[in-house]
Amino acid sequence: MPKPELLPLEGALDHLLSEARPVSGMETVALADSLGRMLAKNYYVSADVPPADNSSVDGYALRSGDLNKGQPIPVSSRIPAGAAPSQLVEGTAARIFTGSEIPEGADSVVMQEDVTVTDSGIAVQTDVTAGQNIRRRGQDLKTGDLALAKGTLIRPHEMGLLASLGVAHVDVLEKLRIAILTTGDELVDPGKPLGPGQIYNSNRFTLIGLMAESGCEVVLCESLRDEREATRETLLRAAASSDLIITSGGVSVGEEDHVRAVLEEDGSLSLWRLAIKPGKPLAFGAIGGTPILGLPGNPGSVLVTFLMVGLPYIRKRQGRTPHPLLGERIPADFSVSSTSVRREFVRAKKQIRGSDMVLAAHPNQNSGLLSSACWADGLAVVPENSTVKPGDLLTYYSFAELLS
Repeated sequence: MPKPELLPLEGALDHLLSEARPVSGMETVALADSLGRMLAKNYYVSADVPPADNSSVDGYALRSGDLNKGQPIPVSSRIPAGAAPSQLVEGTAARIFTGSEIPEGADSVVMQEDVTVTDSGIAVQTDVTAGQNIRRRGQDLKTGDLALAKGTLIRPHEMGLLASLGVAHVDVLEKLRIAILTTGDELVDPGKPLGPGQIYNSNRFTLIGLMAESGCEVVLCESLRDEREATRETLLRAAASSDLIITSGGVSVGEEDHVRAVLEEDGSLSLWRLAIKPGKPLAFGAIGGTPILGLPGNPGSVLVTFLMVGLPYIRKRQGRTPHPLLGERIPADFSVSSTSVRREFVRAKKQIRGSDMVLAAHPNQNSGLLSSACWADGLAVVPENSTVKPGDLLTYYSFAELLS
């Protein structure tokens, strides 16, 4: 049976995003616990923010028309933050502090640095215009405004904005429930001694970390034995408890690669073999009604394929609008002498050479290595059928942008 052609990255992304159905379940969490969650509904402004005109500085509230430059004006009251002010006595000033409500009758605030305090009051040493140093009622948000839309990612500043609306508990989308299944009888959990032919299971912990960074909930985390029926049973069990199954390994063409075979027998396989390097043996399908993303087995390939393909799919499942990567165009400080039909993602980082910013590549790009990813700050893109010489401009995606 001939192998299917390699699918370009854009085709794979289009297919996965067309299959991504956002979660619909909602839960209510305390505002303090809402960081990284997605809003499940629109939040509107119930009262003006700020609720009243207030001072933006420590100083003196007064009526600008009462001033004769250099002539003292008496201070008739003091308005601490949080106190309701009384009406300003005509021809006087009120001592006021940042955030304090502006008293009726005042039209400006003079910074305390611009006045001289005398026995008879204050002498203003600067020109004063009506409205200066006053934050107007509703300047930030007005009653009825849409403050935050459904599907907004809650960051620290969204938490602060919700707090300013008086919101103590937030309606958010349920977390995407993920089952992580790593394949290979050679895999051993960290902390246990290695036997002949065994290696430690690094992919499990890479994926656990990526799920935490992505705001997902891991509901199942197991190893798959290299045996067809055990693979089938575990996949069906994972499908019953999760919104998405992510596997590493088992989707290539070897005799012990059972994940792809089980999908073809008991589920569906709609994508296999991707035209990127590292990461060719990537699969997407479903079993038991649950989507499954089959990542390669090599640790470097797991990271690259998840960032470039898996994470955009997850973001859409989370209700977020996928956004195109911006990247940067930076000269290469390395060479690639042979061409490939696959787009290569080189583990690289920005460095200064003289007065210029360049991209340095880790000397070992083997897909089985994670140390190169730890050394790197991101991925440099070598286009299909291209060579690279120092000075050539390449697109560079930082890990920070890829994970955002």
